[in-house]
Amino acid sequence: MNKDELIGLASDFLEASEDNDIETRDIKIFDTPIFGFADTNDVYFTKLKDPKAIGSHFKLPKEWLSSSKTVISFFLPFTEAVKESNHQEKKWPSPEWLIARIEGQQLINSLSKYLQSQLINENCASIIPSLDERFWSKTKNTDSTNRDQPTFTSNWSERHVAYVCGLGTFGLSKGLITRKGIAGRFGSIVTELKIEPCIREYEDIYENCSKWSACIKQCPVKAISFEKGKNHSICSDFLAVTADKFKPRYGCGKCQVNVPCESGIPSKSSL
Repeated sequence: MNKDELIGLASDFLEASEDNDIETRDIKIFDTPIFGFADTNDVYFTKLKDPKAIGSHFKLPKEWLSSSKTVISFFLPFTEAVKESNHQEKKWPSPEWLIARIEGQQLINSLSKYLQSQLINENCASIIPSLDERFWSKTKNTDSTNRDQPTFTSNWSERHVAYVCGLGTFGLSKGLITRKGIAGRFGSIVTELKIEPCIREYEDIYENCSKWSACIKQCPVKAISFEKGKNHSICSDFLAVTADKFKPRYGCGKCQVNVPCESGIPSKSSL
């Protein structure tokens, strides 16, 4: 299997999947995915162990699969219909956005498992870190005896991995700005298949961010600032409110819509 065949399999899977449809509104959740690839020995993965990035708890690709050669990262952009729906709702997430957030993630999990199975059929052992039993993530620190433990972190970060794989750079809201924008979801696979790495067409971690402050204004709970970026605690508290209000779903996404990076990288000439 080569890179183009892998991308074709993913595109065909999404096109055929009924789970990519919001039938009650006759719209699709995701547009065609974009892919990035990195060598598992890329030094940028090691840099993610720096506390200023993620921390020592970040597991390197070789720690997930010792025989791995490539990290595959993909971004599924939300459709214009999903993004437009969240434009219209000024405070709360739109019903379409909530479905895209929750059922959309389930679809990404299904896509990841499908690609994993295709790789294994090619005799290439493959791991989906975010679905592996060793994966963990943490929000607030509930342990009053150890306040030094990291919070709002995990031992595998889809956004950071996508950055290493050449898909984009971060914005003030801590989302990753790809050539298809910031509004969407990520997935990744660590595999034995050897694929030529992508060239990172950026140097600065915030290179694609225009710093226009649009996401600051969009946030309904003022969780984003120029000085500190996104305050994860404030954001998390609001997500908890939406989880209670919109059970069994939750979400927000206001910092991903009606912003210059919603559907692409802001033009350099307009900065």
